Amino acid sequence: MTLIETPRQAPPAVVATGLTKVYGQGDAQVHALRGVDIAFETGAFTAIMGPSGSGKSTLMHCLAGLDTATSGSVHIGDVELTGLGDRQLTLLRRERIGFIFQSFNLLPTLTAEQNIRLPLEIAARQADQQLYDRVIETVGLRDRLRHKPSELSGGQQQRVAVARALISKPQVIFADEPTGNLDSRSGAEVLAFLRTSVRELGQTIVMVTHDPVAASYADRVVFLRDGTLVTEVTAPTPQSVLDTLVKLEG
Repeated sequence: MTLIETPRQAPPAVVATGLTKVYGQGDAQVHALRGVDIAFETGAFTAIMGPSGSGKSTLMHCLAGLDTATSGSVHIGDVELTGLGDRQLTLLRRERIGFIFQSFNLLPTLTAEQNIRLPLEIAARQADQQLYDRVIETVGLRDRLRHKPSELSGGQQQRVAVARALISKPQVIFADEPTGNLDSRSGAEVLAFLRTSVRELGQTIVMVTHDPVAASYADRVVFLRDGTLVTEVTAPTPQSVLDTLVKLEG
């Protein structure tokens, strides 16, 4: 008798358990997160949404080790962030996490190629040339590598930032309003590149956005309200995301 093994699903890339975040003390306390339990699947694109003040940016910052939770735990892969010192957190972010910000955060004196390779330079790691070539082709920057940020459009600058995040093969990329400073056409290009990096490179992406169209590029959208996870939408469309937001804000 032949046993047929079912493929094992990869463990989640990021898991938060009982995550709370409280700012201030006494009467001035603000509960930004109230016991959030959530897992982000490996090789998936997840968007985080919610009304203003819902806690979505706080959640991302705690997941990425940029802010410290008041209680609860965060695991990235098999590493628990809770209790790590500053140096350990810095190493974890360098080795396991990629970031894409609304403001691009490129160094103006470096070329596009130098900006892309910067995480590898800091970590004293060699580039995986095959991955590098694939990333450059995916984001369509081959003819712009020698240009500095001031010589690139906003959309091109954000594509450099996407390539920089991908190049070190992080376990997860956190994207904070990555299309917030872009026109709709450039934003669509960047979101398509993020979508492609998930499908073709197996990348895990967690994105905070307020834009239903941007969220529709994700596999799954999770919604927060008042620091609590309230619902989610899979296979989202701009309309299904907008409808859910309207209900939450109503």
